Amino acid sequence: MQGKSWAGEHDFDRHVATVLDPKRVLEEIGLQEGDTLLDVGSGEGRFAIPAAEMVGDRGTVYAFDTSEERLTALKGAITQRDLTNIEAFVDDVTKHISLGANLIDVCLMANVFHELVEQGTVEDGLREIRRVLRSDGVLAVLDFRKDVEGSHGPPPSVRLSPREVEELVGNCGFKKKHSTEVGLYHYLVLFGLAL
Repeated sequence: MQGKSWAGEHDFDRHVATVLDPKRVLEEIGLQEGDTLLDVGSGEGRFAIPAAEMVGDRGTVYAFDTSEERLTALKGAITQRDLTNIEAFVDDVTKHISLGANLIDVCLMANVFHELVEQGTVEDGLREIRRVLRSDGVLAVLDFRKDVEGSHGPPPSVRLSPREVEELVGNCGFKKKHSTEVGLYHYLVLFGLAL
């Protein structure tokens, strides 16, 4: 679901330096060694690769996207780095995630939530995320700030404020835990299940 192609280390490093540091985001989420992370709309692995390094051999990263092309780039990066704790596959969060229930410690939706809103599929996607999350799991929504314009990200007309995200996600059985700004263009909102 992410649009920029992972054309190699140089482009990835430039993206990290200029827009957003994935490691900082994952640290802010509280990702730890041994965790199981689900990267929804993983694209070329901008977050999945550093997440795999952070969770270590005892952890697992499941990364999926609707685009086979983007996943091919991710699989190439996995091979290049000899990572054995990432599973990359084609899937669609709005239909059915090919994972069992109560498996995931952290679900990351990076630059994806606004697309679900645009498509009118928020409830379908969040229902599947609720199914795969552990009872103490965390949903992390990272998206573009509405109040900052720039050449990065979707047009301001489709961006959501953290408050709008909180309302939409809250209506689907989650409760907000924390929110913060990360990088120049992004905010991060963390949710737990409303049990």
